[in-house]
Amino acid sequence: MADDQKTSTEQAGSAQAGPAAAEGTGEAASGFPFVEHHQLYIGGSFTDPAGDGTIEVVSPHTEQPIGRVPHASREDVDRAVRAARESFDSGVWSGRPLAERIETVTRIKDAFAARSEEIAKVISAQNGTPYTTGVMVQSLAAMMVWDAALKVAADYPHEERRAGALGPLLVRREPVGVVAAVVPWNVPQFTAAAKLAPALLAGCSAVLKVSPETPLDAYLLAEIADEAGLPPGVLSILPADREVSEYLVGHPGVDKVSFTGSVAAGKRVMEVASRNLTRVTLELGGKSAAVILPDADLDAAVAGITPFAWMINGQACVAQTRILAPRSRYDEIAERFAATADALTVGDPLDPATELGPLVAERQQKRSLDYIALGRKEGAKVLAGGGRPEDPPTGWYVQPTLFGEVDNSMRIAREEIFGPVICLLPYEDEEQAARIADDSDYGLSGSVWTADTDHGVEFARRIRTGTYSVNTFSLDMLGPFGGYKNSGIGREFGPEGYAEYLEHKMIHLPAQG
Repeated sequence: MADDQKTSTEQAGSAQAGPAAAEGTGEAASGFPFVEHHQLYIGGSFTDPAGDGTIEVVSPHTEQPIGRVPHASREDVDRAVRAARESFDSGVWSGRPLAERIETVTRIKDAFAARSEEIAKVISAQNGTPYTTGVMVQSLAAMMVWDAALKVAADYPHEERRAGALGPLLVRREPVGVVAAVVPWNVPQFTAAAKLAPALLAGCSAVLKVSPETPLDAYLLAEIADEAGLPPGVLSILPADREVSEYLVGHPGVDKVSFTGSVAAGKRVMEVASRNLTRVTLELGGKSAAVILPDADLDAAVAGITPFAWMINGQACVAQTRILAPRSRYDEIAERFAATADALTVGDPLDPATELGPLVAERQQKRSLDYIALGRKEGAKVLAGGGRPEDPPTGWYVQPTLFGEVDNSMRIAREEIFGPVICLLPYEDEEQAARIADDSDYGLSGSVWTADTDHGVEFARRIRTGTYSVNTFSLDMLGPFGGYKNSGIGREFGPEGYAEYLEHKMIHLPAQG
């Protein structure tokens, strides 16, 4: 279910460590060690899977296998949910004082930080993220999510007294229960942290379902969680395909589903979860617009937008994939972005010089190339890229591509491509720029670039999107992250994201005479 276009982000030898890994597993063709795990992490223990299915992990750079793990079955889901249910109902975790939960989660955060380079390398080898940016985007950013959640939980009002209309009230926030967390392949640890950190701190037990494209880093997380001392049953981690995902989100033992993936998959999650009235948080797709106002500093705008237009090789829901430029400066802006795209170094994601790596799978490469062909057919002009690079000779690569003279009605401007394909759209005046930016089925992110920050804030207020940046681009983990329209339901990060894992209880107290 989560394994469509989005799912919608070490010292190599150490990836073989851990109780569930085979010893002496050899060398994969990419130079990354072939890693084979034989067990699943269920209920806080590495244990044999119920079935004999496996997932083969393939390098997007060499197109050769770099790992193999068990494929979790429905029986494994049943075991994981049962363990989570028992641990939650027993109070072994949910009943612990918040201070003790914070201590345990802090150990997870610290261990994650200590292994950040290792985690980034494993993720890069699986999904093609350039390692040099992956250390920040894939691992340190995930550590920051754990850290921010710790700050939020420590300050959150879990219980308060109020003056009610009929007498005093005690309002409590209690953990929602068993959480099914389904994460994609593009930022697997970042999205896992966005769900697990608040869930665990709130007192929930969780089953994490990871993508078949990126299961290897999940074993590192399992080792970290195991060493941190989570009680038995509190956490399970299952690599599996969309069929098993659907079984998990529809499981009657699950109280809450938190999903990151595509709109189509999100709709299916909501449909399946609704059968049990299971609560859902959905973080879905995006087609975000970076608006360059006429007074913007172009050097700053181009330098600021570029990393977030082609971030994770274009495989990011928040990527600034529509760039809006004033007609009065359009040619100059087009020339600058085209030159920037052409200058990006494409290659092996584990090479420190690489700025844009391969897409995660052949289907994603084909998807991007098909959209490039569609853009040409729709009448857009290729300003940079436009195909597969000659070098490297293998791998699921697509050139960083920039389309000019794009109309917002074109499919390349309206549909999430999830590849390194950017649209440059002209506008005549600021009113039209705001209309174009807001004319989308999505509403996840965006930015505006201007010499007047206060005016940029006013512009940001006009756009119906969940997050927005002025003369920068960032996701602050202490604030709410999520989308309007088809970009999702609910929020992650900050007090708002923490609250998604809590139920509200009102206790009436006797009136005091």
